[in-house]
Amino acid sequence: MTQARDGHDAFAATRRTVEAVWRIESAKVIAHAARVVRDVGVAEEIAQDAFVAALERWPTSGIPENPGAWLMTAAKHRALDRLRRAASHARAHEAMGSDLEALEAHFAPDFVEALDAAREDEIGDDLLRLMFVACHPVLPKEGRVALTLRLLGGLTTAEIARAFLVPEATVAQRIVRAKRTLAAAKVPFEVPRLSGLEPRLDSVFEVICLIFNEGYTATAGKDWTRPALCEEALRLGRMLARLVPAQGEAHGLAALMELQASRLPARVDRAGRAVLLADQDRSRWDALLIRRGLAALARGAGCAGAPGPYALQAALAACHARAPSAAATDWARIVAIYDALLKLDASPVVRLNRAVAVGMAQGPQAALDLVDALCEESVLRHYPWLPATRGDLLEKLGRYAEARAQFERAAALTQNARDREVLLARAQACAPRA
Repeated sequence: MTQARDGHDAFAATRRTVEAVWRIESAKVIAHAARVVRDVGVAEEIAQDAFVAALERWPTSGIPENPGAWLMTAAKHRALDRLRRAASHARAHEAMGSDLEALEAHFAPDFVEALDAAREDEIGDDLLRLMFVACHPVLPKEGRVALTLRLLGGLTTAEIARAFLVPEATVAQRIVRAKRTLAAAKVPFEVPRLSGLEPRLDSVFEVICLIFNEGYTATAGKDWTRPALCEEALRLGRMLARLVPAQGEAHGLAALMELQASRLPARVDRAGRAVLLADQDRSRWDALLIRRGLAALARGAGCAGAPGPYALQAALAACHARAPSAAATDWARIVAIYDALLKLDASPVVRLNRAVAVGMAQGPQAALDLVDALCEESVLRHYPWLPATRGDLLEKLGRYAEARAQFERAAALTQNARDREVLLARAQACAPRA
């Protein structure tokens, strides 16, 4: 009985180790296998086969000194086996035979030893290729997000479904459709040429930012934030900044997420209720993330070219991070940064955010004039933060009945329970004064 329990405990411990290694190493293994087989769907299967092999062997053989290299080697052998089987069914295709010979020559017996030194750049290239494939514009946003979290984040389908509050079957379908679309479109496993790099980078930035934003302010559900999603987006952003160090916007995006994430501990109270920026205890902001964010912002400023939208948004976040209190915030500087951002992105949401800054710098009436001009924007018709902003400004102007109506309208529009609590509380606070 004791031996059986010990064996079960050992297997459970090994499984936990394998799962932890999967989260850390899976992107590298999948990316490397994809370079060999040129199909991300097949590459993921190969990587999973390697992890199953680890689950079978490590409980008896012990966890290897370098688990990542062990898995990479196992995946490499499985990838070559796939090509051998394909070649045996299509001997007439001499090119495939030549490819196989070249691959076998490339993957010499000393593969594991070479991996940790000479091949690090190659692994980085593989990860970058995988990121560009997973975030390819041929896929819809939902497919890009799901596939990126699956392949590069190492999340299970169930974890992605829980993070976005959708059925697991929906996420599974998105991933399957994304893989089929990539295969049907014959998307090459490569980093785009220089002429096509910027638009493809924009897609990668967008996906990572979408993941982070959903974690930072959840669009639906009972929780106001989902820190696990923020962590995944941060990990992807840091990886991207290392892979394309000359791209200022990569550092800008990383800086933006580091600085925003620094506030997460103060954004909810002990009961999980939302705490707005002006009311947050800034001593609870993560000082390490702030330092990392400011350093990333400086690295981006050192790159060629003018600051892009992510770098400018990071500069906005830096203004808050540097201010010892809400009252000490340099709102005039924030308005100036928004003016620069508007030249790159004049979307209604950016204009609304600028209006908030104007209200802090010049007074609520100046901001209300700007916000009222946005009420006809169709994009903002169902956006809860338009009436919420109007309610805040009207309350500051003493127009409490109007403010209450705006807060109630905002509460009706939001799908997040914590947001609704805050908005209804503000509406209720206006009632006696109205």
